[in-house]
Amino acid sequence: MKLNAHLSGLALLLAAGAALAQPVYRHVDKNGKVTFSDQPPAANAQPATPRGGSAAGASAGLPYELRQVAQRYPVTLYTSDECGPCGAGRSLLVTRGIPFDERTIKSNEDVEALQRLSGQASLPLLSIGTQQLKGFSDAEWSQYLDAAGYPKSAQLPASYRNPPAQPLVAAQPAPAAQPQRAAPAPSTPPPPAATGPTPSNPAGIKF
Repeated sequence: MKLNAHLSGLALLLAAGAALAQPVYRHVDKNGKVTFSDQPPAANAQPATPRGGSAAGASAGLPYELRQVAQRYPVTLYTSDECGPCGAGRSLLVTRGIPFDERTIKSNEDVEALQRLSGQASLPLLSIGTQQLKGFSDAEWSQYLDAAGYPKSAQLPASYRNPPAQPLVAAQPAPAAQPQRAAPAPSTPPPPAATGPTPSNPAGIKF
């Protein structure tokens, strides 16, 4: 009974919000102040979208029940290179057949964005819906995945592939180079005045 009540509590925490994981954009204002947001800096700016889209967006080919869970409680794993627990967490998700997105932390901008999202810079970080799990724990991660309704064993189609890992902060496009203006053509100096004899000045006298 206590376990069921605890799992029900976990489900309520997960149900508090199930917003899809969004790319984080870096904004720099005219004063050099850096802020982070899930909104692109300009109306025509687009986040760097991994090939195949997000795990939630690629859920059309999943079994019905798994697709419903993935859409309600999308899973995002935050990792970095040379992070042993990150690899262990990834292996758990892959072994259980959990469709997930992966965001990598490599640049200073990524670290700042991670601190804003989770309040700290430790990894790995797992989000299930809006619930965040900091640090890897096989038992804790499994408990929350169970509470969200994910299957305990893999049910992914053989052809399914999770989207490639992407940086947490979406890359900003380089500013377009301004075309160079052509230099004006040099003006042609007027021809020198005639100094020799002319019909009106046969002696060539200068005044």
